[in-house]
Amino acid sequence: MKINFVARLNDSPLVIVPIFKNAATLALLDRLAVDFKQTPFLLRRDFKAEAKECLLLYPEQGSDRKVFLLGLGAEPSLGDVLAIFRYFAFTQRARLTQDVVLDWRVSTIGATSTTYLTAAVNGLCLGGYQVGVHKADSLFNIHPFKNASAMLTICAQHPYLQLVAQKGVETAEAQMRLMDLVNAPSNFKQPRVLGEWAEASGKQFGYKTTIFDKKKCIEKGLHALLSVNQGSPEEPRFIIMEYLPTGITNKKLTKIGLVGKGVTFDTGGISIKSSTNMHKMKSDMGGAAAVLGTIELAARLQLPVHLIGIIPSTENMVDGKATKPGDVVGSYLGKTIEVIDTDAEGRIILADGLSYMVKNYNPDTLIDLATLTGSVIGTLGYHCAGLFTNDDALAARLTLAGELTGEKVWRLPLWDAYAEDLKSDIADLSNFSGKPMAGAISAAKFLEVFTDRHPHWAHLDIAGMAFSATELSPQQSATAYGIRLLTAYIELIINDL
Repeated sequence: MKINFVARLNDSPLVIVPIFKNAATLALLDRLAVDFKQTPFLLRRDFKAEAKECLLLYPEQGSDRKVFLLGLGAEPSLGDVLAIFRYFAFTQRARLTQDVVLDWRVSTIGATSTTYLTAAVNGLCLGGYQVGVHKADSLFNIHPFKNASAMLTICAQHPYLQLVAQKGVETAEAQMRLMDLVNAPSNFKQPRVLGEWAEASGKQFGYKTTIFDKKKCIEKGLHALLSVNQGSPEEPRFIIMEYLPTGITNKKLTKIGLVGKGVTFDTGGISIKSSTNMHKMKSDMGGAAAVLGTIELAARLQLPVHLIGIIPSTENMVDGKATKPGDVVGSYLGKTIEVIDTDAEGRIILADGLSYMVKNYNPDTLIDLATLTGSVIGTLGYHCAGLFTNDDALAARLTLAGELTGEKVWRLPLWDAYAEDLKSDIADLSNFSGKPMAGAISAAKFLEVFTDRHPHWAHLDIAGMAFSATELSPQQSATAYGIRLLTAYIELIINDL
């Protein structure tokens, strides 16, 4: 979607007027009644500015010009605004056209509301997302906003808002590209496909990629990743991405390392999952998607930060060669792992990703994301990700980023007492406690070993957030969780907040 900017509201055929619910709402409705030839009493009666409330007006008799009043509710968060505009664009798709005007004048939306514009535009674009790309009629049901010539015109007094709106478009485009990847069936996204995706993105947006195939993984000693891959006919990939902004030579940039779990399909291995809902395990690379999307978005926006992204990627399949419960496998760090449960494979491949990052790049901050445990869903549901860190400042920034974006996190303990659950008689540690409690915490304690005591590390268990229910799909689908969260965190670092 392209962005245009005008200072005055013209006679555009389709206008969206977002309205907050506050003390000024009634006076605003009276003015809009005059502007759009409505009866003030009826407008006050029919529209209360509740969140997601939508009222369609036809200002001129005999004309197909449409004006949508869109309620934002009282004191919405940025995440609320995004969700409201996404819901509007999706549910009103049959009434929308590819040319839309968003009325963002101070006299309409409010003088202090400019911070919401990125979220509003982001939501409008996401509302055009289409899940069913593999349906035979998918080409005939394209949302108007997905048309190559679609134009969103922002009516506002301040020209700089065009850049603010453009950020919303860039963010949505990065999100939707990764939503496509997470929603793709596993036969369309083998580990090599993730590597090819990263390479193509790097070439297009200007960041460096290095991809290790199976032979290179063996040479590098990525034994943990290789152990999970043993049961799959598809070779693993170890994907490394490095983003540095162009034109910045005299400033020391903060270096942030991001590691994402890239299991493109998870059967559970020999410790096989139940067939119920196993088809959803195509989403087990949601952490990888968050890293891919964050690197790409940073490059799109040319953020002044040094980012390293690492994705260990494999399938976890059942085969005669598959790693068995009770086997002991090695790792890049040199620690040995007793595999108690082959369905706790995500932490095993992340072990190599984390230790490779620390040894070879030594980032100032290290963050990993993974659809790691069902335990975190049992604890937090589908409302936020589990956050584990011993760095209070890092926890505070990630929590604030979550509040700003609506991609919330909640801190859980990482006490040393939980390390007792990972003791092994025959290896340095085991990958699973075997206990029916504190599963997300013991998984985090396992990962902590492979950070080699990095002082600024955080683990995000996003199992309940990467693949969830939204209005975009009757079933669960990709959410692109983590991209906006991490980007907001990076911007807090840049601004030293």
